This record gives sequence, C-alpha cells and structure tokens, in this order.
Amino acid sequence: MRKYLFILAAFGAACSPSKHTQSTTSSSIVIDGKLWASVYQQKAAEYKALCFQAYNIAQLRLDQSLQAAGKPKAVVTDIDETFLDNSPYAAKQSLSGKDYDAATWSEWTSLGQADTLAGALGFFKYAASQNVEVFYITNRDEKERAGTLKNLQKFGFPFADDAHLVMRQPGSSSSKESRRQTLLQSHEIILLLGDNLGDFSALFDKKNLDERSANTAISAGEFGKRFIVLPNPSYGDWESALYNYNYKLSAAQKDSVMKANVKGF
Repeated sequence: MRKYLFILAAFGAACSPSKHTQSTTSSSIVIDGKLWASVYQQKAAEYKALCFQAYNIAQLRLDQSLQAAGKPKAVVTDIDETFLDNSPYAAKQSLSGKDYDAATWSEWTSLGQADTLAGALGFFKYAASQNVEVFYITNRDEKERAGTLKNLQKFGFPFADDAHLVMRQPGSSSSKESRRQTLLQSHEIILLLGDNLGDFSALFDKKNLDERSANTAISAGEFGKRFIVLPNPSYGDWESALYNYNYKLSAAQKDSVMKANVKGF
C-alpha cells in the first residue's frame, strides 16, 4: 500500500506545473506581429511577386508618359519598404521584445545595409535611361542622409546625390506635400511610388480610418496609373490611424486598440 501511494505521489508531482518551467515572457500583438511580417517580407515568394508586379506596372506607365512635351520629367519615390527592405531591423526589434525607437532605427540606417526590393533597381535605372530624373522623398531625418546615400550608392541607384535625396528637415511635419510642390515648380511628376498613402497625396495626411478608406475610393483611378503602391505589412499610417496618431501609447495599449478594431466571427 505504501509503495502504491508513493507511486501516485510521484506521478502527481511529475504532472503538476513547476514554477521553474513556466514561461514568464509576456507577449504583445504589436511587437510579436513585426516578426511575422518580417518573415513574410523576407521569405514569401508572393511578396516578391507583388514587388515585381508594382515595378512592372511602373515601367509600363512610365513608357506611356514619355511622349508628352513639357517640363523635365521626374519619378518621385519613397525609400523604406518602397525599394529598401528594412525587415532585418523590425525582426531584431521584435526578437528583443521592443517596438520601433528612433535611436535603434538611426543606428540601422547609418549602416547603409538595407537590401533592395525585387524589381526596384532595374526600374529606376530604366527611368534614368529614358532621361527621367528620380527624386527620393523620404521621411528619414536629415541626420540620416549619409547612411542613406551610402545605401543607395552601394547598389548603384541613379541620381543618388544630395540634390535628389529630399529628407525630412528638423521641426517639419511628416507630410511630403510641400516637398512635392517644390519639385513641381521645375519638373513634371509622372509617377509616384510608395508603401504609404501619404507618399502620394496630402489627401491622406493624418486622416482617420474612415477618411483614409473614403479618400482611397475617391482616388481609385490613380492606383496603378500614377500611384504605384508597394505592400508593407509591418508599419505605416494604416497602423498609426488605428491609434489616432498617438505615438505615446504603450505596447499593451496598442494591443487593446488592435483587438478592438479587428473583425472576427
């Protein structure tokens, strides 16, 4: 009998949860989700296909715009997740249990090591061969100029110089409209490329979810014509609009907003 009771006790102890083996790691939809998005960006052939598709359409539209006379022609493009892949940064932050922060982002961009997206370099070189200038209008800070130029020049992007790299200046807003308007004084913008709707028009600047959706419908005829959109599952105004552009929310607060906005069944 004693032997039987001893066996039962030993079995119960083996089956009971141990505080030493329980995971104490907290999870976050916002932070962990960046890892999922990074794997998709790095490994999914479908993501690569979408990039090829975007740049194939861009070349087709560029060819259709070459005949018209007028001002010198220009293509305006965003940089991050439009033709440079920053998923290694997002993955590292996620694996470290951290969200985006300016210090680590600046460290990453200073390296000039971001790879190119499929189809991007070939398209921009083709544009240059057709005497179309490329202007890189980015919301990277001015202090990131050296690392950004290093990255562009590493791959041989055309017009990779200070005159064509238009950074966000200290104290300025994230809107790119004034920079586009300045360029329009001297050039005809025949195409705009980006991963964020604010890369195309002020119509999308700091708009809430419903306004973004409505304005997208209003602009439907521009997508695939003058506006070439690249996929970005990791970040953007689509996410910021969920939080009403409140960048001070904690990861837990962002998680709550995500859960409140997702549709299930």
